[in-house]
Amino acid sequence: MTIRNMRPSDWEQVSQIYAEGIATGFATFETQIPSYEHWDKSHTDHCRLVAEENETILGWAALSPVSSRCVYGGVGEVSVYIAAQSRGKGVGKMLMQRLITESEQAGYWTLQSGIFPENKASVQLHEQVGFRYIGKRERVGKLHDEWKDNLLFEKRSNVIGTN
Repeated sequence: MTIRNMRPSDWEQVSQIYAEGIATGFATFETQIPSYEHWDKSHTDHCRLVAEENETILGWAALSPVSSRCVYGGVGEVSVYIAAQSRGKGVGKMLMQRLITESEQAGYWTLQSGIFPENKASVQLHEQVGFRYIGKRERVGKLHDEWKDNLLFEKRSNVIGTN
C-alpha cells in the first residue's frame, strides 16, 4: 500500500468511498456525493491523500478550511474515509499519520474533527494518532430528520505554532 497525493482522476473511486461513508449514516451530515468541482472548492489544494494498492484506492483523507478568517489559516478540518472492504486494516492510521505530517509542512498548527458518537472506529483512530477529545456539540445538526450530536477532537502540532 502506498500513500500519495490525490489527483482529480481519482474522484470516481474517492467518491464511491465517500458514498459508502454516507450510507453508514454516521460518517457525515452529507446525504449526497457532491460533484468534484464542489468538493474541490470546499477542500484545501494541499493535504489531499489517497491510500492505494494495485491501482485501487483503499481510502482518502483531506483538509477543509475551518473559516475564511485569516486568523484560522493554520486550522484544518479533517475528512478521512476508508473503503468498506479496507476498514480495520490500518489504512486510516497510515493516512492520518501522513496527513498530520503534511499538514505541519503546510503550516497547520491545529487539526480538528467532528465525529458522530456512534462512529466508534473514527473516535478510536483519532485517539490513536494523538487527537484529544475537546467536547460534545449536542443536537448540532439534523440527519434524516434526527438531531445528531458531534464530538470534537483536536490535534495541536508540536512543531507549528508552539511559540
